[in-house]
Amino acid sequence: MAFVIAVCNQKGGVGKTTTTINLGAYLAASGRKTLIIDCDPQANATLGLGIDYKKLRTNLYHHFLSNIPLSSSLQHTSIFGLDVLPSSPNLIGAQVELNSVPRKEERLRDIISCLLPLYRYILIDLPPSLGLLTVNGLVAADYVLIPIQTEFYALDGLGQLITTIDLIRRNLGKDLKILGAVLTLYDKRNRLDRLVTKHIIRYFPGYVFNAIIPRNVTLAEAPSFGKPVLQYNPFSDGARAYAQLARELIKKLETT
Repeated sequence: MAFVIAVCNQKGGVGKTTTTINLGAYLAASGRKTLIIDCDPQANATLGLGIDYKKLRTNLYHHFLSNIPLSSSLQHTSIFGLDVLPSSPNLIGAQVELNSVPRKEERLRDIISCLLPLYRYILIDLPPSLGLLTVNGLVAADYVLIPIQTEFYALDGLGQLITTIDLIRRNLGKDLKILGAVLTLYDKRNRLDRLVTKHIIRYFPGYVFNAIIPRNVTLAEAPSFGKPVLQYNPFSDGARAYAQLARELIKKLETT
């Protein structure tokens, strides 16, 4: 059965999609079959993996609203063992249309239930909000991975997300575990970045991954070529950081 991990932060621009794509690539490269579910209407994970959603007949939006086979939407990527369930801007309509659907918070969990035996890891890239799509992703997941940019408002956003996770645990009966936080867009030359990093580690003891994702030009460029950094420049600092993150995550989940 798969480890289902929601990659979540309600703040935008924290490296959430970059983390989903590159972590997924390194998990697949380690021999673990991995699926990325793009649950963000911006479809950045879809595009960043070289998939043009405009050329697809179906995507995640259609599965939220009907019971068509998932095989019609699943796409292989250029990384062996890495698949994607793509998104499109149409998905933003699902937040309204799902309001009339029974068990609307559990729709994504129902959709992917048949995929759990087929993958070792399923990563869900969630939108930068705490709306119905994000709630669906959290309910479908077993674990939450939280990318946190090393900036002034990081702790405030983290507190809001933890409150949301607690609400889902209590109100929807979901045993959702916080896998940990990964620090992103880090610039070691910046005094504020170093200071915020210390505060986050102190605030979140034992839950911050050792791998710190640097502010890196290569990581910013790779999505425009439709490639994970593993393919675009595997010797960059960003690539080494995500390789380390994948190793840490595997050790945390597969040795406990």
